[in-house]
Amino acid sequence: MKFIVSSTSLFSHLQAISRVINSKNTLPILDSFLFDLTGNTLSLTASDNETTMITSLEVIESEGNCRFAITSKTILDALKEIPEQPLSFDFNPSTLEIIVQYMNGRYSVVAQNADEYPLPVELGENAVHVEIEASTLSGGINRALFATGDDELRPVMNGLYFDINTDSITMVASDGHKLVRNRNTAAHGTEKAAFILPKKPATLLKSLLGKEQGNVNVDFDDRNASFTMPGYRMVCRLIEGRYPNYNSVIPQNNPNKATIDRATLLSALKRVSVFSSQASSLIKLRLQDNQLVISAQDIDFSTSAEESISCAYNGAPMSIGFKATFLIDMLGNLSGQDIVIELADPSRAGVLVPAEQEENEDLLMLLMPMMLND
Repeated sequence: MKFIVSSTSLFSHLQAISRVINSKNTLPILDSFLFDLTGNTLSLTASDNETTMITSLEVIESEGNCRFAITSKTILDALKEIPEQPLSFDFNPSTLEIIVQYMNGRYSVVAQNADEYPLPVELGENAVHVEIEASTLSGGINRALFATGDDELRPVMNGLYFDINTDSITMVASDGHKLVRNRNTAAHGTEKAAFILPKKPATLLKSLLGKEQGNVNVDFDDRNASFTMPGYRMVCRLIEGRYPNYNSVIPQNNPNKATIDRATLLSALKRVSVFSSQASSLIKLRLQDNQLVISAQDIDFSTSAEESISCAYNGAPMSIGFKATFLIDMLGNLSGQDIVIELADPSRAGVLVPAEQEENEDLLMLLMPMMLND
């Protein structure tokens, strides 16, 4: 059983799905890629038993169908140094030996039995179907993923919540300190539904969606979800549980609003936060008369910093404390030139929104304040 395939095409497809494979697997077969040749189509599969990613490419020529598993590290390291050229795979099903021939040499490896490789789960008959444009899904994941939690006691907070309605799809992430809500009216479902996507498959999608165009077909039931793109398909286990009511924690009446240049604020925070306490990363924002004063101090090392920037603000003078690392993350994931910081009082959450929302998008970020000593 033989087939010939482009070396760079095979390597790029394998590299894209290799991120699924864990460094340590419970099943030894999961250290491998599954090769499945049917006609002129070669399907490649990588899995960690909870998330499975499948891609396919056309081979140059083939003789017969075959299935085998080959250790991921071996094949990736071997292909990495081969420039673009045809690779000939000759598979012996009785001995499981594979001979890979290229322009100036050959590799010989022993494959593993493909029958041991776990199959991706099938979705139930009650599965919900939604179509989302690749750029819309990519934008939502990119903006919200950083806000997901890492709390083993609250697993529902460790994923990305998809709240699907007939007029919009909202992606939400929160770790209890910060929250991102990204509502998009360009995408919608035919019925009200929801699921929680774990962080790992969300990260894998993020890396793939940048190269994809067109629509992504999303199908999900109570336990699993499938994302089908033109070049790839991912099936993953969902986080089970009830996501908290995210709208109830967003303060509705924020009389104090400051409009600030995002890049100016971000660079000022990065400079001043160097002098904040390493333990708390606390920075203080003082707003008054179209001016924002950012200050930080570390009493243990007797260091402090202060910087003032101009902004559009005519509310009551007030000071509020935030964790600098969280605020920097948020500003880095917001788009647009100006952002609006909406505040009620120093004890209530601050809300950050772009001064101008992107088309069909309603993006909001929320950050819980920290106690100020003065």
